[in-house]
Amino acid sequence: MSWSPLLPTLLLSLVPATLALGALIGARQNPARAWHIARNTTLTALLLSAALLVFGLLDALPADSAWWQAAPLNLIMLLLANFIGFVVVRYSATYLQGEPREQRFVGLVQAVFAAVSVTVLSNHLLLFLAAWLGISLAMHQLLMFYPDRPRAALAAHKKFLFARAAELCALVAFALLYLHHGSAQISTIVQAYPGPTGALSASEQVAACLLALAALIKCAQLPLHGWLIQVVEAPTPVSAALHGGVINLGGYLLLLFSPLLLQSAPAQALVLVVAGISSVLAALIMMTRVSIKVRLAWSTSAQMGLMLVEIALGLVELALLHLLAHSCYKAYAFLSSGEAVQQNLQRRQAPSVRPSAAQWLGAGALSLAMVAGLGVLVRANTDSSAFDAFSPWVLMTLALTALLAERRSRQAPDSGVAFFALAALIVTAYFALKSLFATLLPAHDYTPSLWADLWISTLFVLLFVGYALQRYGLHRRRIQALNIYFYAGFYLDEWVTKTTLRLWPHKLPGRIRAKQLQPASQEVSS
Repeated sequence: MSWSPLLPTLLLSLVPATLALGALIGARQNPARAWHIARNTTLTALLLSAALLVFGLLDALPADSAWWQAAPLNLIMLLLANFIGFVVVRYSATYLQGEPREQRFVGLVQAVFAAVSVTVLSNHLLLFLAAWLGISLAMHQLLMFYPDRPRAALAAHKKFLFARAAELCALVAFALLYLHHGSAQISTIVQAYPGPTGALSASEQVAACLLALAALIKCAQLPLHGWLIQVVEAPTPVSAALHGGVINLGGYLLLLFSPLLLQSAPAQALVLVVAGISSVLAALIMMTRVSIKVRLAWSTSAQMGLMLVEIALGLVELALLHLLAHSCYKAYAFLSSGEAVQQNLQRRQAPSVRPSAAQWLGAGALSLAMVAGLGVLVRANTDSSAFDAFSPWVLMTLALTALLAERRSRQAPDSGVAFFALAALIVTAYFALKSLFATLLPAHDYTPSLWADLWISTLFVLLFVGYALQRYGLHRRRIQALNIYFYAGFYLDEWVTKTTLRLWPHKLPGRIRAKQLQPASQEVSS
């Protein structure tokens, strides 16, 4: 092998190798030294990832090799993962200072992001699956950072079982694709689906459905969502790493195999139904929660569902944009959750004024006019199929309607011009960013079916109605009764937990009572 094709492989291997080496060396050092090494390794991995993305965009790297891929999708995900890893390590060095198990955390968090780097760069089915398994096993240890907490142990147990089920689905799907194409290289398999080329074989249909099922499980869609809500018992940096850099890998799996998914009607229907309903229910359930971290966890389930829906509709560029924005926002939200408490108190002290029917109608008409104007502008400047689906336009119209109708509060006076400018900025940013990300991904000519678009549009309308009723209709007795079920999450997790423990029992740590932590002399004196 000549040096020129070997160099890109070595460059791509440097990122996970740097993180893995940092984890191994740090395990033999004292905590202060281990944190110092971790900060350096994650910074090095971040800089290498940024350099690789620049080289990739300049076509200085081959698109794929036997083991690695260097397409824009892979390099963008690599940069995102290592950015989240760098931020988490910098934050954790202060947050976990003095913890008895902090040295273990340093090694595990680097191991997690080393495995994530391998996963997003992998061009081999077995390497992808092995790295995916490594992420799950290392994250399991982080979720059990406080092993004496019953809720943390229960959540980790459920996640462990669900993750093995998702990996089994992926394993069978990969085996079917390997047998059908005679190759284990992901790029070779994906390139076999350049566009609508006729009916898929039975094995391809089954593989597409299994990949969709694996992504749904990994993204904590209802009813297998409970572990994601309960792992907030883990330290805040663990939640930031999970929600910002790990859970979105289910969406990455579907993005990677989207050419296959978009040719399988059963797989698309599975994602649109399960993820669509999950995103609406999780968003409405989130509104009933008081705990900041629990609200963020429900938000992640809802956002992951929406991202999967976007992929199933063929909006892969929008899904990639959504994935990047959500990861950065959610990592920031968890790491600043202490400030979020104060912000929430301020919002409660300055509640928004209830809009009248006329204000709702006016906001709706104005939002519809803005979105329609953008639609005319888009059609005048591009004929890309990325803007063919009308359900995103419906969602944008409803979101702008809520933004404009609820613009008044005791803290912020009615400033219609400012909010109109903000709405116009959102509409413009949507078009600009979606067009930008469309240039970074392989071109595909896909238009979602009318029924799929109508289904998702109906769910968006129901979400808007549910939001309005929860905000302004809780004085009605029937809405209060329905809100009880939303608060309970429709008891889905209770049913799943009982079923899981019945099929696979797990001994949970007992609850620690306050008196057990007191010396005997204190108990006698009291």
